[in-house]
Formats: sequence, C-alpha cells, structure tokens
Amino acid sequence: MRTVTYSMNVSLDGYIVGPDGGFDWSAPDEEIFRFWIDDLRQADVHLLGRRLYETMLYWDTADQDPSLDDSQREWTALWKRLPKVVFSTTLSTVQGSNTRLASGNLAEEIERLRAEPGDGEIAIGGATLAAGAAGLIDEYRTMVHPVLVGGGIPFFPRNEHRVDLELVETRTFASRVVYLRYQATSRRQPE
Repeated sequence: MRTVTYSMNVSLDGYIVGPDGGFDWSAPDEEIFRFWIDDLRQADVHLLGRRLYETMLYWDTADQDPSLDDSQREWTALWKRLPKVVFSTTLSTVQGSNTRLASGNLAEEIERLRAEPGDGEIAIGGATLAAGAAGLIDEYRTMVHPVLVGGGIPFFPRNEHRVDLELVETRTFASRVVYLRYQATSRRQPE
C-alpha cells in the first residue's frame, strides 16, 4: 500500500510561513535543494491545497528561465511530470502540467490513490490540507530551520487528533537546518 507523507519546511517555533505570509527564511541552499529533489523522486502523486498550488505554479514554466541552475532545472522536470491533485473550494479550474482539481473529499481521494497500483508515495503539501488528513498520514517530514518567526501558519494545525510518532531519521545540514522524519505508530480520533 502506498505511503502518505507530509513534508514541509518549518521554523523552530513550528510555522511554515511567518505572520506576514513570508517564508524567505526557508530558501534552500544547494545541499538542501538536492535533498528535496531526492525526496520528490519518491512521490507518485502530490496533493496540494490552493495556496501551495498557487505558489508552486512557478515551477510549471520555470524551465523557460535561462538563469536556472542545473538543480533547479532538474526539480522543474520532476515537478512537471509529477501528477498533482489540488483541493480547493474557491478554484473552478487549475492549470499546470499533470494537474487536476479534486472531485471528492480528501479522505476519499487518498483511499482511491492508495488502491491504485504503484509503490511511490502520496505526498501532501500544505498545513491546512495535512490537518484534514491527520488520521491518514503515515510519515511526517520536517526540515527545521534555525529561526523563530513568532506566528503564522503552523506546521501542525490544531486538529483534535492524537498521533503517536516514532523518530526514524535525522540529518543535520551544514546550514544548521535539521531534517526529522517520523512514522505514525498509532492514531486516535477525538472522543
């Protein structure tokens, strides 16, 4: 069965964007960017919320930018080939390579994708979307940046679900960013 993963950059105080909506503090250096490229190779499909979808649209045409380096071109090629499913209550259409608007709810879509052949991951991007899938996520992957942003959108939004986790991998990068990968060991729904 395909694994559902939730991966994002996060500040040390737990936010994916700051109170001003900015996330410039999470811009990857070459070592981290290479790591994210390798992570993207594991995905068979990427589920996105509207805000992340709009942010990531850049990569559908980035290959036309002559200033891109080899790593950015590699990321662009992988991203364009990857099937993407966008969850939004405000969009009526989506654009971009291999991108479709979800027709069902998140849990139904995940279960449908899990049932498809293949062993690649079902990657989730976006904190709000991940909160809606809390009982379905198998792995949580954080790239913790050494910055306190003081507020914004939390990596773990309040969702009233308990999820017990086991740390399965850590890595510290030269930039002092720390990667943490946890597997869900049990999930408890609210009573």
